[in-house]
Amino acid sequence: MLDNSSQMVLRNSADLKGTVLVIEPPADRLVTELAALGIQARCFTTNAAVAHNWQSLSADAVYLGKLPDQHFDSLLIFHPKSKEQLPALLQQLKAVAKADSLCFLVGDNKGGIKSLPALADKIGVKVYKLDNAKHCLWFELDHLSELQPVPTGFLQFQLKSGNTEFVVCSQPGVFNHGKLDLGTRLLLEHLGHVQKGKVLDFGCGAGIVGAYLKKNHSAIELVASDISTLAVESTEATLAANQLSGTVLCADGFPGKTGLFDHIVSNPPFHTGLKTDYQISEQFFQNARQQLKPGGSLTLVANVHLPYAEQLKSLFNQVKELGRRDGFVVYYCQ
Repeated sequence: MLDNSSQMVLRNSADLKGTVLVIEPPADRLVTELAALGIQARCFTTNAAVAHNWQSLSADAVYLGKLPDQHFDSLLIFHPKSKEQLPALLQQLKAVAKADSLCFLVGDNKGGIKSLPALADKIGVKVYKLDNAKHCLWFELDHLSELQPVPTGFLQFQLKSGNTEFVVCSQPGVFNHGKLDLGTRLLLEHLGHVQKGKVLDFGCGAGIVGAYLKKNHSAIELVASDISTLAVESTEATLAANQLSGTVLCADGFPGKTGLFDHIVSNPPFHTGLKTDYQISEQFFQNARQQLKPGGSLTLVANVHLPYAEQLKSLFNQVKELGRRDGFVVYYCQ
């Protein structure tokens, strides 16, 4: 099964010349389809699941979180979910582009790509729409070398929850970039039972939950994990800014070789592309149960409309609501 944006790539594959670097593709079979067309492509991604998928299908190199030290004839960018991530990504890609490199960008119409021309005007890049099909757009980018400098590094902001105040570091493409979302705010208000033991902040994003817990209970053995290298970097920066300790791991799913946990806390992302995927949530709940010590707890926040209560009750001895507000609900499972 190919994502619509990957189908658009195949439709325009003749545009790709020479050595090709594919940037932030979905986790589908695109690399196999490109190889069948005689196109050998390397991959750069910040997503551990995408990297794992690419490696399982191809011997072509994949670079997780760090660009290779070489130049490419063609750059193929999949529009990131976060529009504000794109300028920083283009800034990075200048390091692997030659003066005559071709640069293409593809994305789903519902994913923000329609705003590309307006963004390009602001940052000094020329864009040309070449195709419109499969509910996607296909652009060529030019004058990448003339891209205006964009802020790099971490954005810092102060966060206060109850009597706890600390600094959060984030970067574009990370959940909770520059602000605290309503769901996590509610979650922080209902973590009084997490005071000791080994704790996993799953899907750590900018590290808000882990930093909050560690700030209040220094004896906690904190492990934080996320599928995104951008999130891992942000969480590491958040912990360092507050002089807090913890192990931060990039993992597709639960991190391996960490042992069992007394508590798992999460504002979990359950999406495949632009759609909610209930199979992901069900698998997460099953894995969480297996990763907990006897008597351990899973505490998570979710949108109230998601049917998680029944899934959780089928797996845990005790499931109860700790709070509900602003369209979110916090579940406690033991």
